Amino acid sequence: MGDQPTFTLQIDQNKYLPTDGREVHAVLTIASTGGVPATSAPTEAAEVIIVDTSGSMSGSKIRDARQAAATAVETLRDGVFFAVVSGTESARLVYPRGNQLVRATPATRAEAQRAISRLSANGGTSIGEWLKLAGHLLSAHPNAIRHAILMTDGQNNESDEVFRGVLSAWSGKFVCDSLGIGTDWVPGQLHVVAEALLGTVEFVRNQNELNDFFRRIVQTTMSKTVADLSLRVWVPQAATLKFVKQVSPTLLDLTGKRVDVNPLTGDYPTGSWGSEEREYHLCVEVAPGQIGQEIRAGWVKLVRPDTQDVYASGNVLAQWTDDLAQSTRINGKVAHYTGQAELHELIQDGLSARAAGDVQTATARLAKAKQIATDSGREDTARLLDKVVEVDPGSGTARLRRNVDKADEIELDTGSVRTSRLRKTEGGS
Repeated sequence: MGDQPTFTLQIDQNKYLPTDGREVHAVLTIASTGGVPATSAPTEAAEVIIVDTSGSMSGSKIRDARQAAATAVETLRDGVFFAVVSGTESARLVYPRGNQLVRATPATRAEAQRAISRLSANGGTSIGEWLKLAGHLLSAHPNAIRHAILMTDGQNNESDEVFRGVLSAWSGKFVCDSLGIGTDWVPGQLHVVAEALLGTVEFVRNQNELNDFFRRIVQTTMSKTVADLSLRVWVPQAATLKFVKQVSPTLLDLTGKRVDVNPLTGDYPTGSWGSEEREYHLCVEVAPGQIGQEIRAGWVKLVRPDTQDVYASGNVLAQWTDDLAQSTRINGKVAHYTGQAELHELIQDGLSARAAGDVQTATARLAKAKQIATDSGREDTARLLDKVVEVDPGSGTARLRRNVDKADEIELDTGSVRTSRLRKTEGGS
């Protein structure tokens, strides 16, 4: 493990509980620095580039998509395994021939780019089929950093049951970052891809920027140096782990992805790591204790499940007190990310209510979201909310705006999973 990055795990919490207190909250900040030195072999990686080639992609869209896919191929470092998939109502391996990934070399890159230049737009949209093919191709490389980039401009035509079945089957097997272009795709469909495959969803508002998005996403993947780490969380016998969520840089609920290690311990996948920092919020419900008693409410380790290597670890504590000042003090980081999660939920609920014609609920949720966004320094989100809901600064009365640009709405929806960091001045007690 000498060539691996160095990981640190810091735990922010208020350990003091009131006499009848049961819920322990903690935010884990995990940072990795350094990485594989230039002298050692780079980490093995495998990449599948998925391009929507359905009928709606005709004209300038398919031209920009071909350019972006060619750029993605160009950005792969030498030796990385890769493939290009064309997505319609089925998935077709455009490059290489056969049914397996090929290593990136100047020759294979050029061949792939020639194959990409022949892509044309025709057919329907079955995103599950595209991901299934990517999964099969990537599964031949179990020790690699496995990643797919998926771009679409339309709505998935598969039944919800079929789509979710595919996502469930491949959850945790590879990471997929998705891009939506135009205004006819459904953010909710790509959000479930991100949730299942630990990825991100981005809205390419200006189609001519697709190239830059592909380049940046592939560069980020190429910078990863450790594959498939998990948060291993132990809680005591009488306790319940209520949730484990990634809260920064984006919101991802990992609770349902638990893999049992033993009755008291579970692994929660975090995907691959490079030089970066992420934050996680966990909540443990413990049995009430005696005043003054301190217990370990959770023991958290960052592990590689297949080798059992431990990269970092820390304790979540609980201590009962009858000192109200101690037990009511809210940890700054816990409060901040609880607020960010609420902001996301309010935006999602508000946009759903608006789509369903429930003006009252939509107005209330989106106005409250605007307040939280303004208070927590999310100027970008507050600005987008302003395009959807209007709040009178004098009376505080809110009303939905009538003619909302579809692109503004999509940007608000996709951006709601990104969180802001706690500003240093706010601190965490």
